[in-house]
Amino acid sequence: MTGPTAQRVLVLDDERVIANTLALILNRSGYEARAVYTAEAAIKTARELLPDFLISDVIMEGITGIDAAIRITEIVPQCRIILFSGQAATADLLESAEANGHRFELLTKPVHPRVLLDRLKEIQ
Repeated sequence: MTGPTAQRVLVLDDERVIANTLALILNRSGYEARAVYTAEAAIKTARELLPDFLISDVIMEGITGIDAAIRITEIVPQCRIILFSGQAATADLLESAEANGHRFELLTKPVHPRVLLDRLKEIQ
């Protein structure tokens, strides 16, 4: 289903079931999606995949999804970012990132696959 013109999506979530499920849905919807489970793996994978999109959880052990997004946009400046979180601490982290000139989309967990797919189409 994916092809040479498929948009590349990197999915980052430390909950493997969520990352794998989102990647599966995206792959079946015509995207070239790859799931990773740590921010470090996302940064490494971004160097080879050169994703068009990063879809990332925010609150994870170690590096947050916001910090990973910032590092990935340094590697792939055209990469668009969609963050998702179910935790209240996200607001403070987003405010800090925005104060430093970073703007990211935010969806609330749990995110319905249709909402995610519609949002991807809107920001392409």
